[in-house]
Amino acid sequence: MLIKWRPTKQVWLRPAPPRSGPQAMKVLLLTGLGALFSAYFWDDNFEPARLQGARVLLTGAAGGAGVGEELAYHYARLGSHLVLTAQAEALLQKGARLGRRGPPAALASQVVGNCRKLGAPNVFYIAADMASPEAPERVVQFALDKLGGLDYLVLNHLGGVPAGMRARSAQATRWLVQVNFLSYVQLTKLALPSLTDSKGSLVVVSTLLGRVPVSFSTPYSAAKFALDSFFSSLRRELDVQDVNVAITMCVLGLWDPASTVEGVRGVMRAKASPGPKAALAVIRGGATRASCVFYPWRLHLLCLLRGWLPHPRAWFIRQDLNISAVAA
Repeated sequence: MLIKWRPTKQVWLRPAPPRSGPQAMKVLLLTGLGALFSAYFWDDNFEPARLQGARVLLTGAAGGAGVGEELAYHYARLGSHLVLTAQAEALLQKGARLGRRGPPAALASQVVGNCRKLGAPNVFYIAADMASPEAPERVVQFALDKLGGLDYLVLNHLGGVPAGMRARSAQATRWLVQVNFLSYVQLTKLALPSLTDSKGSLVVVSTLLGRVPVSFSTPYSAAKFALDSFFSSLRRELDVQDVNVAITMCVLGLWDPASTVEGVRGVMRAKASPGPKAALAVIRGGATRASCVFYPWRLHLLCLLRGWLPHPRAWFIRQDLNISAVAA
């Protein structure tokens, strides 16, 4: 039996056209928002009792524009033993802001007294200028002597450009890197043996400028990027070596102390977040050994946009920045 062969007709299927730019952006944004809402409302298993009796070294605990004082008060309410540090200049700025006169030690004693009233069993204070390379060793040794060890090292101090320095000069950059990066590295190295013994936690308070570059903050942003890179790498090293020390990076936005808001008045359009709530978010993240904390949560979306959609990211940043005010 003969079978007659017939040529078959070949059919070529066209690939589906790629999604348009706006459509792809919408899909990515919805996916990111879904993940963020899930993370935001997920139970973080925070147990305040874990912090009762914990030994905490907190830097940048008074004055300045950070959330350090609020952190100290929250830890005190939770019954932690505290060693607090602050720079004299930051304390003087706080006194001037509140209309109080007096030496830095007197202003620091007010914070210490408030912590004791709130329930902290032990509170110790040491003045430290983190622009000095010798300060970190003195601070950590003081904390170990007073507390007998550490369960939490909370790195919160920060420094802007000192008066008399040009913002983008090499001198100002060196100063910013020492205060906002190198001192963090020194404190971590010195405290790590004690944290390893206690299976403790490193809590690093940073800002959005360590994740997303923003205009008019070049040296400060460079120091914060270095901070994020260093502690992300250190986390991997500790994991490989089976060292049970948690590292929590806290990315905070603008918060509401008067000095912070006044410093960016007319420049930033973003609304300030409540300082006590930002501080509590830091403490919850450290207590639950989270790898990263974003407050407010929308900062996480902005960080995701950095890698996914660089052009929309730039647009979002420009919405919060008054270019005409900066130029003026």
